[in-house]
Amino acid sequence: MKTQPFTIEQSQDSIMEAQKPALVWDLPTRVFHWSLALSFLGAWLTSESERWQLWHISFGYSMALLIAFRLVWGLVGTRYARFSEFVRGPGAVLTYFRSWLKLRPLHYVGHNPAGALVILAILGITVVLVASGYASYEELGGDWLSEVHEALANVLMAVVVLHIAAVILTSLLHRENLIRAMLTGKKIVAAGQEIRSARPIFALLLAGLMAGLWWFMFFA
Repeated sequence: MKTQPFTIEQSQDSIMEAQKPALVWDLPTRVFHWSLALSFLGAWLTSESERWQLWHISFGYSMALLIAFRLVWGLVGTRYARFSEFVRGPGAVLTYFRSWLKLRPLHYVGHNPAGALVILAILGITVVLVASGYASYEELGGDWLSEVHEALANVLMAVVVLHIAAVILTSLLHRENLIRAMLTGKKIVAAGQEIRSARPIFALLLAGLMAGLWWFMFFA
């Protein structure tokens, strides 16, 4: 069931009704989020040096593994991690952007429609970025492929910067620290809007897969 938006005034009512901050983001979603951010940053910083090539490739493989996990988790994960909960139609997106023009953006417990678009963009661009990087490394194309790979990296960085700016602005307008929420998994919500479990076993599985990948790259 999709989360219904509510205005800033309505969100204040929900805050009053809530007993305490409750769990919204499960642990696998948070591990994925920060691992992908660190992997992309690492790949970006090691992209121009032959000395760090193995690190760059390892970060690229990490991004591929993380995206694969997120696609699966978007189907079987907890309530707010599922694509069916936050991917909405054009009407909902337009309504959300109109609320922004009034500086009274609709509030969502999970991802808002604009955030959903950014998530889909990051997932899609990363898939093509990793594929082009692998093809370039295997010399499956000419110099043009390396240029495409670099251009995609620049596009993804621009999307990430836009995402960060939007998160900061949304946090200010809603008086809600979204960055902290993605660290702790908790937001102030009305009763019944929380998730039951952080699903730590799946987070450990993802961390184990990541550790195994890096062990294989450097020691196998």
